[in-house]
Amino acid sequence: MESLRGSVTGSITSKLSGFTILLLFLLSCSTFTSTEAYDALDPNGNITIKWDLMTWNPDGYVAVVTIFNFQQYRHIQAPGWTLGWTWAKKEVIWSMMGGQTTEQGDCSKYKGNIPHCCKKDPTVVDLLPGTPYNQQIANCCKGGVISSWAQDPTTALSSFQLSVGAAGTTNKTVRVPKNFTLKAPGPGYTCGPAKVGKPTKFITSDKRRVTQAMMTWNVTCTYSQFLAQKTPTCCVSLSSFYNETIVSCPTCACGCQNNGTESGSCINPKTPHLASVVNTPGKPNRPMVQCTSHMCPIRVHWHVKLNYKEYWRVKITITNFNYAMNYSLWNLVVQHPNFDNLTQLFSFYYKSLTPYEGLNDTAMLWGIKFYNDFLSEAGPNGNVQSELLFRKDASTFTFEKGWAFPRRIYFNGDNCVMPPPDAYPWLPNASSRPVISLLRSAIIILASWVFLLAYA
Repeated sequence: MESLRGSVTGSITSKLSGFTILLLFLLSCSTFTSTEAYDALDPNGNITIKWDLMTWNPDGYVAVVTIFNFQQYRHIQAPGWTLGWTWAKKEVIWSMMGGQTTEQGDCSKYKGNIPHCCKKDPTVVDLLPGTPYNQQIANCCKGGVISSWAQDPTTALSSFQLSVGAAGTTNKTVRVPKNFTLKAPGPGYTCGPAKVGKPTKFITSDKRRVTQAMMTWNVTCTYSQFLAQKTPTCCVSLSSFYNETIVSCPTCACGCQNNGTESGSCINPKTPHLASVVNTPGKPNRPMVQCTSHMCPIRVHWHVKLNYKEYWRVKITITNFNYAMNYSLWNLVVQHPNFDNLTQLFSFYYKSLTPYEGLNDTAMLWGIKFYNDFLSEAGPNGNVQSELLFRKDASTFTFEKGWAFPRRIYFNGDNCVMPPPDAYPWLPNASSRPVISLLRSAIIILASWVFLLAYA
């Protein structure tokens, strides 16, 4: 942006037409798409895929592949992750545990012992819960669902084992796969090349012996909301006790109704026999969002509820407008300067996120297991809510200029569309009240005098 500003200053500015400046601006913005994966609230967040070659086979190796979710608040929900790659040579997968490929491919040249997969570019998915124990390994079989690191690091990983053939039997003959892809469950992740690192070391259960992998390589994948979807997925509305105005989500925040595109189609909640319409079989993954002015599947409402002498209270409500989507393990990330003085939280879990030392203004909120960690589809039960109690800091606290409202909100790791700052509920100007009251009194007195003079 600085280079753009420099290019349109001075005498050059006067020679550029408005269209030219706009074109240069759009071109300069396009150069930032590669950095969209950077998240200021989680600068080190990524998904790391680790391959550990555990043993050698007559024509290859046995490896354990582990997917680590090092993202603080972005999890992988159902239907789960899908991992793909391209073999460097003519490798095949003889067998798998804890996962399976979606296609076998052409294995017609093999007689007798048929490989599990012969495709040059296999795609692997997790096995479902309830898989027989003889097909499981540790950290598998969760249907591809992986928790975020902040919510539960013990479930923020997933593993499977594969036996690879025609691959070489030494560190010098084995070739790392390439062109890794990760869907979780949809697009949004970009994976770098596999890099050979130090072999992973393992401690035995009795903690008296350390073993290590024959070879280890890692793949790092980063998320970009820009790549994940063309339109936002959530929006924010605001209200307060000191102003009757309710600031709705911006119009067309996530799309507009009936604009000729698939994202513009929606379901009217007043449709007769709504349940039968929602459950009608048809095109998979078709939009099933309730018709609203904002057309967002998720709305987060922030209400400044009460003001005490030393505290102030906020109510947060998350509403699901999607008839075809439940959100399990949902989470909310909120940025507000008063989170360094959060005193009490009701019916949500809380964790402070401090990506930068000395700055405690970001909180991660999520539901309590078996109570409200499951956000149901659109309808009477399609919402969760909580209240937050903040202690006032005399040096910073104010209700003026929208200070009581959040700076930004993420739902399930995606940035929500905020209303414009000039639309925030404003604090009534107390100094204007005596003027209005005095004027009103003067009018009443004058009217009384007129009335008395008229009938004197």
